[in-house]
Amino acid sequence: MTQARLILLDSPLMIATGFTALAFTSFTNQHELGPSRAFSLSWWFWLFMTGIGLGITLSIKWVGLFTIAWVGFLTLVQLWVLLGDYKHVTIVRPCPSLNPGIEHQLTCRQRIFAKHFLARAFCLIVIPLGIYMSMFAIHFLCLVNPGDGDGFMSPEFQSTLRTKAMKDVPADVLFGSRLVIRHVNTQGGYLHSHPLMYPTGSKQQQVTLYPHKDDNNLWLLENQTQPLDANGQPINGTNAWYKLPEPQYVKNGDIIRLYHLATHRRLHSHDIRPPITEADWQNEVSAYGYEGFDGDANDLFRVEIVKKKSKPGVAQERLRTIDTKFRLVHVMTGCVLFSHKVKLPDWASEQQEVTCARGGTLPNSLWYIESNEHPLLGPDVEKVNYRNPGFFGKFWELQKVMWKTNAGLTDSHAWDSRPPSWPILRRGINFWGKDHRQVYLIGNPLIWWSASAAVAIYIVFKGIAILRWQRSCNDYANPVFKRFDYEIGTSVLGWALHYFPFYLMKRQLFLHHYFPALYFSIIALCQIYDFVSYRFSLFGLKDKPMIGRLGVIVFLTLSFIVFTLLSPLAYGNAWTKAECKRVKLFKTWDWDCNTFLDNVSKIPQRRLPQRG
Repeated sequence: MTQARLILLDSPLMIATGFTALAFTSFTNQHELGPSRAFSLSWWFWLFMTGIGLGITLSIKWVGLFTIAWVGFLTLVQLWVLLGDYKHVTIVRPCPSLNPGIEHQLTCRQRIFAKHFLARAFCLIVIPLGIYMSMFAIHFLCLVNPGDGDGFMSPEFQSTLRTKAMKDVPADVLFGSRLVIRHVNTQGGYLHSHPLMYPTGSKQQQVTLYPHKDDNNLWLLENQTQPLDANGQPINGTNAWYKLPEPQYVKNGDIIRLYHLATHRRLHSHDIRPPITEADWQNEVSAYGYEGFDGDANDLFRVEIVKKKSKPGVAQERLRTIDTKFRLVHVMTGCVLFSHKVKLPDWASEQQEVTCARGGTLPNSLWYIESNEHPLLGPDVEKVNYRNPGFFGKFWELQKVMWKTNAGLTDSHAWDSRPPSWPILRRGINFWGKDHRQVYLIGNPLIWWSASAAVAIYIVFKGIAILRWQRSCNDYANPVFKRFDYEIGTSVLGWALHYFPFYLMKRQLFLHHYFPALYFSIIALCQIYDFVSYRFSLFGLKDKPMIGRLGVIVFLTLSFIVFTLLSPLAYGNAWTKAECKRVKLFKTWDWDCNTFLDNVSKIPQRRLPQRG
């Protein structure tokens, strides 16, 4: 309820998980009604609904993969039983008696088993996958404008968004070209400078990585020597590189300088530590000089084309827009232009740090040219643009970004909790607190601990059953025993598959990650109660239904009382310190009773702000 009031994903996830469990159980029950129900209308309906439920569950959260694993495991068990069940397959679709030979009967059984397999494969694989992908198709159709999240995506993906689509640009890069240079890794920020100085180090002009298009991203690509005219005479003037007699292509190994057009300084590096990453193997990168200044040797960088990352062909021999991936090696020190996911402080508007690294990793030292223009590159020259990734390219890229981002949530969190603490409800999650009220997510202890006890009871039962089976005790000949083992085992399997995978995750985890597992443990609790309460005849008790119903009423009444005692934490209602301390059974239940007043009448009467 707490999650639902804050419009979080776990509420629809639980609805979808419950629907999937209902649909698959109803499908399984078709087999219990007899083999003739296979391929009937109700059989197809519940199998189809299971696929729908799996697709919806997976589309809400990737935790739905655990639900798929649960259905998949039980489906394999069903198929394994069907594979050796001769009576079932022949009753479902009798084999012709024209050729009663064993070989013909075997072929007929294989055909029928294949139909069972294909029906499940279509409904439990194709349909969920189709629903999952269709959700992203709708997503791409609706969300066509750029936003805060598009920085996680590749330039190819971003180019499909409105206002971020790029016009075709000349393919060849010349000396004198006006360039926009982009980093390959770290979400592809632009090489950038602005008229602000480093507060430490050289105190020269800052060079950063900036995620948005800006005039401060424009650089003029110069040769290390002064340009010459057709007669071999130096060309002077501000626009000297635009007056070349013929195009001068930039090839692998050429020595270049990058002139920042907005501030008239050149890209520069020297043996001074960066302001943030003060490591011996990193040098500061700055913009140095002034208009009319010829520069110095620390402005020189060598172009090193990385052929295995560049498009095959010309792009591996000389600089080409978009197609060529290259490194810029500082001639004087041998370091390479480098950027990583380190943000500079407020004095650099929290833009990304750019350094010159000796031995920097290849992904973080790769660059490419996104925009390129030169007077000698007329309208008829060869042009390039980002390729359109299409639906499948965008779909697959978004899956990888989601996986990488999710796995990267490894920082500590104040309300993080680990899987061992979830079944015992060791602590909850604080969501909100203000004006002597608090919203804190905590489970109903009576239901929570009873569900965990049910799982423990089945584990003990299963351990004893296995020991007795090894000693040739014929317990499984009893249909009640067998049904108890299978039905509750199915629910405990769902609990285990939704619980134990979290032990493998290093990311931040919270109590709400246990909700799907809790759902299956509550089902196991209900099943155990059903088996126990309705079989008191073993002890000579005749009025079984009344005893069972009375137990349910008592349990629900106690659950409601516990819920009422803790409900101020869910609703953010007025509470007193005394009431808070009375229900706070453990120190690990870490809501703060001191935030509440001694008297409810002193608490301001106001409604909590609601989302949505």
